[in-house]
Amino acid sequence: MNRIDLAQRTVVVTGGARGIGLAVAERALQSGADVALWDVDGERLSRTAADLKAAYKERTVSDAVVELTDEASVDAAAQKAVAAHGKIDMLVNNAGITGGNGTTWELAPDVWRRVIDVNLIGPYLTCRAVVPHMLKAGYGRIVNVASIAGKEGNPNASHYSASKAGLIGLTKSLGKELAGKNILVNAVTPAAAKTEIFDSMSQQHIDYMLSKIPMNRFLMPQEAASLILWLSSEDCAFSTGAVFDLSGGRATY
Repeated sequence: MNRIDLAQRTVVVTGGARGIGLAVAERALQSGADVALWDVDGERLSRTAADLKAAYKERTVSDAVVELTDEASVDAAAQKAVAAHGKIDMLVNNAGITGGNGTTWELAPDVWRRVIDVNLIGPYLTCRAVVPHMLKAGYGRIVNVASIAGKEGNPNASHYSASKAGLIGLTKSLGKELAGKNILVNAVTPAAAKTEIFDSMSQQHIDYMLSKIPMNRFLMPQEAASLILWLSSEDCAFSTGAVFDLSGGRATY
């Protein structure tokens, strides 16, 4: 495994208690960064943070229970991270939900809205809370975890597809707004990674997703972490507002 130089940096990872978020946190710690874990699941978050603190005693790990759709909760978490670490250099907007599967006309409006709120409004609120700290420091890296569904639109997942397409749009807009300020904003578009998020999907939908991946396997969370953290590093210096593929060859553009 190549070492990504994140020494003296602090990264906020949303949805950091499991899955891709946890893989990002572990790789960041291995690369010399301190980590602020945000998650809505307080019990799982507490266990994950304790495990990471025990494994990486030389690093600082903080945690905050955050409801990403609530502005006050996000603002409080950002202030807590700055108090614990002194700064926020990097933000990985990883948290997301699928909302289950169903045709557009069968999905309940409250389910549709919840997916949009978590997957799109949440990253907007985290960026709104964190970017001022990056502007003050004159440095920042933001990586939004979108999805191949945001490019192609998965059937029976219109709410999820729309939320991730919106996140790609947010990435492009914010990247241009911050392009001259040494704060770079990029997105990754994973195909399905076999994590606990599969528990909310039908087997038919899981089989569909696998059938679309030319590599004929699902993404490993550690593979996602590698690209996400390179985009979070100083080595990524001339890419912003861009979308990086993690689809095993599925992407059509």
